[in-house]
Amino acid sequence: MGRILAIDYGIKRTGIAVSDPERIIATGLGTVETPRLEAFLREYCRKEEVDVFVVGEARRLSGEWSESMRYIEPFVERLKVLFAGKPVERIDERFTSKMAFQAMIDGGLGKKQRRNKALIDQVSATIMLQDWMRRIEN
Repeated sequence: MGRILAIDYGIKRTGIAVSDPERIIATGLGTVETPRLEAFLREYCRKEEVDVFVVGEARRLSGEWSESMRYIEPFVERLKVLFAGKPVERIDERFTSKMAFQAMIDGGLGKKQRRNKALIDQVSATIMLQDWMRRIEN
């Protein structure tokens, strides 16, 4: 069984998380500068078997798409072409940054570490992946 890879797409940088091959644990993989994202994904998928991509949908509190979706949608379409045949699932990413920040506080990270936006993006991707895995389990 292949891994599940979650993507918290951002204009400048993108947080990435991945499951273990048994799809039990979600782990932050890192943060990549968005212009380098597709090359990173190609290289990662050469080394590891990935069966499913999960991409966050940026939504407003009302549920409508946020302005960021104008960047996310073209990326999702490119992802479907780059990895033809692999499912690209979507998940609502509202509140993941706030949840990530709180998880960092709960984990005992200091103020300086909590200001690290790249780390917040990575933790956000991990939260998205955990949520998606929990949903498909039920």
